[in-house]
Amino acid sequence: MPTVNIVLVEPQIPQNTGNVARTCAVTGARLHLVGPMGFTIDDKKLKRAGLDYWGQLDITYYQDLDAFFAANHGPFFYFTSKGSQRHTDAHYPDGSYLVFGREDAGLPEELLAANQQQCVRMPMRKGERCLNLSNAVAVGVYEVLRQWDFADLETHGQLTRFEWK
Repeated sequence: MPTVNIVLVEPQIPQNTGNVARTCAVTGARLHLVGPMGFTIDDKKLKRAGLDYWGQLDITYYQDLDAFFAANHGPFFYFTSKGSQRHTDAHYPDGSYLVFGREDAGLPEELLAANQQQCVRMPMRKGERCLNLSNAVAVGVYEVLRQWDFADLETHGQLTRFEWK
């Protein structure tokens, strides 16, 4: 199966990170958490949001962005409301890193300015700030998986008490 990497830079809200962890578990995405974070990993709210899935994660922790970039080499796609191209227009190769910033500030503008061609935006109404972090991650990862024709993911469900005709 191709690999997609989800990177949360300095997440501040444990429930968002728990929801992202659940998305990673059900899609097979790898999760990268870059500090400093606004909570501890044993936070009850974090565990409650992703409790049943925490053991299924491929997760790596980094002290800061420098440590993350020293250990990983892309390709990187920076999800930001400031991006000039749509997230659906980017081509995501195997091993792509989808990088998301903190809930209250996004990604550092220095990082965005140095990587303009890799900055992507989800279309939204003018004047609105952005989607919730965990929703944005879900939209982003499912666009990547759609482009990969949902490789190795179950695409047809079954009823529990009935059968589809």
